[in-house]
Amino acid sequence: MSMNINELGRIMRENGIVGAGGAGFPSYAKLNEKADTIILNCAECEPLLKLHRQVLEKYAFEIMTALTAVKEATQAERVIIAVKPAYKGAVDAVKANLGSFKDITIGYLPEVYPAGDEVITIYETTGRVVAPGAIPISVGCIVYNVETMLNLYFAMTADKPVTSKYITIAGEVKKPVTLKVPLGMTVNELVELAGGVTVNDPVYISGGPMTGRICNGYDVITKTSNAILVMPKDHYIVLKRSQSTKVNVKRAMASCCQCQMCTDLCPRHLLGHPITPHMFMRSVSSGTAQDIKPLLDTMFCSACGLCEMYSCGQGLSPRTLIGEYKGALRKNGVPVPKDAVLKPVAPYRNERRVPMERLTARIGLTRYDMPAPMVDEEVKADTVKIQLTQHIGAPAKAFVAVGDKVVVGQPIGGTDDDKLGVKIHATISGTVTDVNDRFVTIKA
Repeated sequence: MSMNINELGRIMRENGIVGAGGAGFPSYAKLNEKADTIILNCAECEPLLKLHRQVLEKYAFEIMTALTAVKEATQAERVIIAVKPAYKGAVDAVKANLGSFKDITIGYLPEVYPAGDEVITIYETTGRVVAPGAIPISVGCIVYNVETMLNLYFAMTADKPVTSKYITIAGEVKKPVTLKVPLGMTVNELVELAGGVTVNDPVYISGGPMTGRICNGYDVITKTSNAILVMPKDHYIVLKRSQSTKVNVKRAMASCCQCQMCTDLCPRHLLGHPITPHMFMRSVSSGTAQDIKPLLDTMFCSACGLCEMYSCGQGLSPRTLIGEYKGALRKNGVPVPKDAVLKPVAPYRNERRVPMERLTARIGLTRYDMPAPMVDEEVKADTVKIQLTQHIGAPAKAFVAVGDKVVVGQPIGGTDDDKLGVKIHATISGTVTDVNDRFVTIKA
């Protein structure tokens, strides 16, 4: 199914395809004829998440078909499927289909965190280092995740837009499971589908334990949702996310011993990027900014969370404080430093990578690390609340009004052609009951 780059981009945009996880970057905007390598990111490096390996195992042929379409449209030379050997079902499924495709190989990733950071994924599979502040195309790579490519396959072959999402529900639930659900369902509904909670006063985490955020039961599933984790209110990952900035600063001033472990284990620092969390923490703890460089270099933090969830022996929160500071820099229009120097990859990098099993134990999740079987039949919903901002770029504007009848797959919102964005579609058939600048609610 060969097509040119413009036609493939149109299909992606019209069918609402964005990164199915992370920030939700519109997939059409990644297409670039300067690419020589297309990478499928199946690292799934956060503890407890299962969906990407499960989807790849079930839909390997379809995903490889979509990857081939991207390769041909961009005239790239090769496709690398980046996956961990431990995902045996997914690996076997890919191997079984390799004979049907040209120029697709498997790139094995180490069982470390954060192997799924695309800068790390690119280095582990190609040996190329993306410079600080640069993007993958700067080294000839385009990176897509598993579900994004599955969405592209259905858009190409069946003109099917993105209306559903695979979600792993795990933690303190009776039946950990991976479900296919309509976009716009609530967290509460998904937790009930996993058998309900098993603790009093549970706290919900949207996303992985390392980079996810605390959410409430009325939050809704979007194109970037990957997991709902149910945790006791006194669990380590909940307590880390519940601390105020003021408390984090006071604790840094009182306890930071400048051991440098946050920097020594920083995955981006080990690749030669100029991010030095311990230097930033020194400025925080001393209350001075005599050296401005470590403060500006916070722009190069990937927010993987390793420094505060694993590395710091004092239990401090470098990632959170860096995030606050980086956000303030952006709010005040401070640009990313243009003179950042990429140093050589640290010779001891391999020895300082953090094993997944050790990380899972350190953050208190070993007891929750169990199968979450995938149920591929889409869940039925009576009501959905579809968010209009499910991607990076311009928010979508609603095309519908209260009282309109819609059918599943019908466009209900979108962005202007000259803006970065994609269309939003009805995820169930029914009647529009509410419209504002943030949501469209549909009742079956």
